[in-house]
Amino acid sequence: MEHFFASSPRGLEALLAAELGPLGAQNMQQVPGGVAFSGDWRLCYAANLWSRLASRVLWRVAEFDYASEEDLYAAARKVDWPGLFALERTLRVNVSAQKSPLKSLDFATLRIKDAVCDRFRDTVGSRPDVDRANPQVRVHAFLDATRCVLYLDTSGEPLFKRGWRAGAGEAPLRENLAAGIVLLSGWKPEEPLLDPMCGGGTLLVEAAAMARGRAPGARRGFGFENLKIFDSILWNKIKHEERTAKTVKLEIFGSDNDPRVLGDARRNISAAGVDRWVKLEQTDILNRVAPAAAGVMIANPPYGERIGSKEELEIFYPKLGSALKNNFPGWRCHFFTADLRLPKLVRLQPSRRVPLYNGALECRLFEIRIVAGSNRRA
Repeated sequence: MEHFFASSPRGLEALLAAELGPLGAQNMQQVPGGVAFSGDWRLCYAANLWSRLASRVLWRVAEFDYASEEDLYAAARKVDWPGLFALERTLRVNVSAQKSPLKSLDFATLRIKDAVCDRFRDTVGSRPDVDRANPQVRVHAFLDATRCVLYLDTSGEPLFKRGWRAGAGEAPLRENLAAGIVLLSGWKPEEPLLDPMCGGGTLLVEAAAMARGRAPGARRGFGFENLKIFDSILWNKIKHEERTAKTVKLEIFGSDNDPRVLGDARRNISAAGVDRWVKLEQTDILNRVAPAAAGVMIANPPYGERIGSKEELEIFYPKLGSALKNNFPGWRCHFFTADLRLPKLVRLQPSRRVPLYNGALECRLFEIRIVAGSNRRA
């Protein structure tokens, strides 16, 4: 039984645990920013291939007390790194900390990197090369006030990099956060779905891929392929296990008023292989006609951190509220934003507010149910 940690955007931990459970994860423990769990290598491979919400899956290789950088060096040097990956693999060390007494994380990173390389020199007579840009092996160290945990990264590139993004658009959502927003909306593939401010199309791609049962990691490689424990036969078996595709007729719609951004969305949706299920058109949300009598809207509207001044948004949001009331009665509308003024300015009462983080930026997912005539609560 191995010990792993799957990181995720903050606010998605419960959904991530629900995703890992059916894959076989045991002893799950949710903490801010991820889920610790245990299991075998089949589980690790499957989590990397199938998790829509995880950012990385890390394999715990050591845990110890420390009080100084030299404690980190001594303990890290005891780990049998040459038994875990080959000398020819390039290396990078990342350190993050919470309430650590150490004054310099850069120096802590250097000492752990030296420990790994010195252990190789002691064992095989040479040191691995360091590559900060595109390493084949990543060592992660997490420090709290007294404990250090060392991990090897089984994912490599972050898992939100699905391998399909052709054009970014402006300030795109990361794919795993977009998938989490779709799940939090409660959207079912039988319902029409609209993103009227679709940008690069990330929400649309994630929704379509989810509905079709597509493995989010099917088009990319993983860090575990560079570890000595890698079992290529097991990995090929997991990759080719049959999963029944859902056959429901999808009605997924997207629009944006920027033709350049809409071009990015078309390229992304095509590269992801879901273009046959997504209909795009160029139009402004204030003029957008509902594509069905009822459905689910999910949008990541502009906010002051990204696009437009606060004054511009104070003019835009009331118009948005009027457009929703006039054009989308019967729709459940979800807005993901860091502008917490949105409900007040659109003059509509949210039925739900879910705290989420976009990186370090605190956000909310507001659910607003549009009813004919009035949205006041009874």
